[in-house]
Amino acid sequence: MLFRSTDMLATVAGWGGFAPLAFIALYVVATIGFVPGTVLTVGAGIVFGVVMGSVYVFVGATTGAVAAFLVGRYLLRDWISSRIANSERFVALDRAVAQGGFKIVLLTRLSPLFPFNLLNYGFGITGVSLRDYILGSAGMLPGTVMYVYIGSLLGNLAQIGTRVEPNPILQWTVRTIGFVAT
Repeated sequence: MLFRSTDMLATVAGWGGFAPLAFIALYVVATIGFVPGTVLTVGAGIVFGVVMGSVYVFVGATTGAVAAFLVGRYLLRDWISSRIANSERFVALDRAVAQGGFKIVLLTRLSPLFPFNLLNYGFGITGVSLRDYILGSAGMLPGTVMYVYIGSLLGNLAQIGTRVEPNPILQWTVRTIGFVAT
């Protein structure tokens, strides 16, 4: 069965007080399973709003990333290392990551050019410490907030005309400024 994050997100949204925990668990499973998290991240903005959506995405993404990192470290490292042991590039990269792990993880998390799911497993086969990996994952926050914010805007757009807002011009001005700032 194909994993459909939009269907799962709609289901989770209806679970009331359990929705945040279910969402985090869904995000963890998606991260481990190489499912792109963009739909879930944007969906968190629609379902939970900017602040709580960002918190839930960050917790889910970090937990899933650590789980994938540990799989890479303890289940795949020997197998992959045996295939690339003679690669001078990998040895040099492994040494650099082991020495400057926090900085390298942080910088790659800041950039959307590096594939999130692949990095989770990839860092697991390097010498970066688990501590540096977890701390460096804070680099996900700016992108997380941006995508969750976009989701919250989409949710607001979908509700145009369904409710009366006290000052819609002011609210949309603030939203637009926030989007541009993001």
